[in-house]
Amino acid sequence: MPTIKDVAKHANVSVATVSRVLSNTGSVTEKNKQIVLKAVKELNYKPNALGRYLRTAHTNTILVVVPDLANPFFSNILKGIQTLANEKDYEVLIMDAEQTNFDNVKCFNMLQQKQVDGLIMLTSRVDRDVLLDMCENHNIVLACEYFEDATIPTVSIDNISAARKITEHLIHLNYKNVAHITGPMNTVLGIDRLRGFKQALQSNSLPIKTSYIQEGDFNIESGYNIMYKLLSMEARPDAVFAANDEMAMGAIKAAETLRVKVPEDVAVVGFDDIKMASMFTPQLTTISQPAFKIGQKSMSLLLDLLNKEPLTQFQYVLEDTLVVRESCGHYLSKRQQTT
Repeated sequence: MPTIKDVAKHANVSVATVSRVLSNTGSVTEKNKQIVLKAVKELNYKPNALGRYLRTAHTNTILVVVPDLANPFFSNILKGIQTLANEKDYEVLIMDAEQTNFDNVKCFNMLQQKQVDGLIMLTSRVDRDVLLDMCENHNIVLACEYFEDATIPTVSIDNISAARKITEHLIHLNYKNVAHITGPMNTVLGIDRLRGFKQALQSNSLPIKTSYIQEGDFNIESGYNIMYKLLSMEARPDAVFAANDEMAMGAIKAAETLRVKVPEDVAVVGFDDIKMASMFTPQLTTISQPAFKIGQKSMSLLLDLLNKEPLTQFQYVLEDTLVVRESCGHYLSKRQQTT
């Protein structure tokens, strides 16, 4: 296994020069930098991570806490994080908050014990005060979710506006009895998407029926069970907005079980635009989140914190897109007629 001395000899430079190039510190001419990098590649030299940590007190490793690794929405966020992390020579560890043995104190301890350099939280389901206290002395970014009035770097979309947009799309197609399968009401996503749903009904002078608002938990089973309940009502809804795509897919499966056609008998829309949304039958109308960009921006903000760069702003709100497909019944002329 080649050593740093072998690299120096191969490049015909000093060990100190190789060290400065690899640690990106000190002054090295561009010519020598390229010579060293070429030698590293030719020798397939791998810097010793423990030695680097002992010299710099940095692990070049970050931790990402995901609320549910089984949820396909997070895969593109992780790709965005991983892509930029790889470019900057950082390793990424992933912790699944859905696991029964998950302890959010553990991830904070990893920061305090310097086992990782920084933390990206894709969930706000932790103690707010503890998280904000940790942010005072450690490098933490929150993505997808947020805390009100908190000075923690955050990347997300406007979930209220997006939920209002997709609900209004149903209303403009002349659906009058719109139900909502919410996310968990102990999460900001569940609360915000319900808020947007209600705003759309109110602004269009439609009643908010409490029986049409049922709490799910973002998985396909809850979408199935709640849709079965909604379609079993005497006065069933003619459209359903599920707070994520998995629940929307579960809702469509429940409709199939009850021999209710989507979208001819009931329209169904989702949220997130996971990969399966365009391949499902019927193809799912949904809100597309820029998941890769969310991950990339989160990692970029964390790198700024790690490099002690001043942040120009703390909250970044990225653009979402309404993606219209078959499941909303936009092609059904009878729904587009004013009644």
